[in-house]
Amino acid sequence: MNTNVAIVGASMTQFGQRDAWVRELLAEAGAACLDDAGVGPETVEHLYVSNMASGEFEGMTGVPNALAHDLDCLPAYTQRVDQTSSSGGAGMYAAWQSIASGASEMTLLVGGEKMTHRSTSEATDVIASLTHPVEYKHGVTLPSFAGLTARLYLDQYDAPRESLGKVAVKNHKNGVDNPHAQFRKEVDLDTVLESPIVADPLRLYDFCPITDGSAALLFCPESVAKEYTDEYVVIAGVGGATDTHVVHERSDPTTMGGVVESGREAYEMSGYDPDDIDVAELHDMFTILEFLQMEGLGFAEPGEAWRATEDGRTERDGDLPINTSGGLKSKGHPLGASGVAQGYEIYKQLLGEAGPRQVDADVGLACNVGGFGNCVITTIMEASA
Repeated sequence: MNTNVAIVGASMTQFGQRDAWVRELLAEAGAACLDDAGVGPETVEHLYVSNMASGEFEGMTGVPNALAHDLDCLPAYTQRVDQTSSSGGAGMYAAWQSIASGASEMTLLVGGEKMTHRSTSEATDVIASLTHPVEYKHGVTLPSFAGLTARLYLDQYDAPRESLGKVAVKNHKNGVDNPHAQFRKEVDLDTVLESPIVADPLRLYDFCPITDGSAALLFCPESVAKEYTDEYVVIAGVGGATDTHVVHERSDPTTMGGVVESGREAYEMSGYDPDDIDVAELHDMFTILEFLQMEGLGFAEPGEAWRATEDGRTERDGDLPINTSGGLKSKGHPLGASGVAQGYEIYKQLLGEAGPRQVDADVGLACNVGGFGNCVITTIMEASA
């Protein structure tokens, strides 16, 4: 077994409304990642594609096989990884497993989704299909779960509505310095709080956009990484967990059990604890999710994440910068790509290659959430010694 798994290359395409279809988006990111690592396609032994719904969105199946052909990675083993909106994180877990098990010495992970050619209602319906039929038949969608949970959180912890708005303001500000982000424009708090209501108390700027895009990471044993470069990132810990599929069965909807358990596993494997994390990418599909993940991962006590945000702790110059990439809120959320793009941001931060959004970081964490906490993957990464 290869206990130390490294990432030696990374890439991310422009997120937003793209003319390309998913196969083209994946090939763009995959080729750029191999080029970044200086590795030929013939060295790839496993090729994983993180994708939630290429069939539903554009009628495209067999995507991993096609990508292996497009990248000239034949005869690499291929596999599609679908874990709804946490498909990217699940792909990172699968790629780590393929290297750690000794089954592969070079594994390419590419995540991507093509969504913007569908109407908002059509895209929302595809995403809502991941909810339990008991809830889905009543018209429950992920935005409605978010609104109900946000209302409960604000009331339960006496948190001001403005605190959620400040998450959007922060992440848009960070996104300005991300050349790949869908939205590179700052917004002020009044704009957020006065935008149209989507699911009370959440408004338009509390939600991430519908997005096209892709991202890629190249995994190998640390011993192999040293043959290519002195600068790489190591997967220190990874954990995955599943919470109840029926959200209303949870004893406390403001506690995301999958986040808590996946974080516990990742911390235990890595030997790190929350105080050791220098930068984090959290799945802010809705602003309330940033609070719930901060608390589930131990960055704040229950009901205290809003105070950390109000105090500026999560800003780029705070003691725990969160979503330096702009998060899903500003960067965009192409379902299968989002978790991989989180890994891309942490990789760049740890190597000191994040440009104007760079922070001082040796250890980073990414948390990718599927559905409304139905499935979660947490990954901890560290810079090579």
